[in-house]
Amino acid sequence: MTLRSTTTLHSWLIASAIALACTTVAAQPTTPTPAKHSSPSPATALTTHSPTSATTAQPSVASTSEGTAGKSAKAAGAKKSADEPDTLILSDTLNYNDEKKESTFTGNVILTRGDMTLRADKLVTHEDADGFQYGTATVNPGNLVFVRQETPAKFQVIEARGLRAEYNGKTDQIEMIGKAIVTKFVCGKPFDTISGDRVTFNQKTNIYQAFGGANSAAQGGRVRSVAVPTAKSEAAAADCQKKSAKHPVKHP
Repeated sequence: MTLRSTTTLHSWLIASAIALACTTVAAQPTTPTPAKHSSPSPATALTTHSPTSATTAQPSVASTSEGTAGKSAKAAGAKKSADEPDTLILSDTLNYNDEKKESTFTGNVILTRGDMTLRADKLVTHEDADGFQYGTATVNPGNLVFVRQETPAKFQVIEARGLRAEYNGKTDQIEMIGKAIVTKFVCGKPFDTISGDRVTFNQKTNIYQAFGGANSAAQGGRVRSVAVPTAKSEAAAADCQKKSAKHPVKHP
């Protein structure tokens, strides 16, 4: 009998303590300090959340990175396609192959794409699934493909000549092949010239590469480079900037 009374009293004390604890917790701010408790078993940890943790399960690091990368790649591709300038091509004839998604222009071909102009006797172009354009320009014997790329903000013009030109719209790289000569003009004056069998220049990075060979525009099949000090080209651009408001820049 005594044991039963003690048990009842003990139960009543426990119930009172729990009620008091609940009242105290309810009166605390919305961010309570978590109570110390024993670590749950691994099985329990998968389904139990502490009061301060999010109730929505978070994706793994691998899935998050993969998803973000995939979305970024798609967004970049879509943005690139949307930002691509229109391409205008004039020619004597046009042959389009729908199966290959390939266009062949022949006869006094003139291509204008943004600030770039290309002149050739024949141009073959195609477009990939992401909307990037690629082209190969060639000429009849005795002629040279001509490419002109303007950068108005820098008062700069790049002119390139060669027997053949390859354009990669995804990397914005132009490659002149055979008797290749690339010249940079600043404010209408020539500054840097590179000659070789093959010369490539990237419109995004402004990186040039030249290679010698049997069809080099330089003597002995080598690469020839003439570079003017950067300070001079920068001074020319600054001078052109001052005069541009009153006198339009005349490009060669």
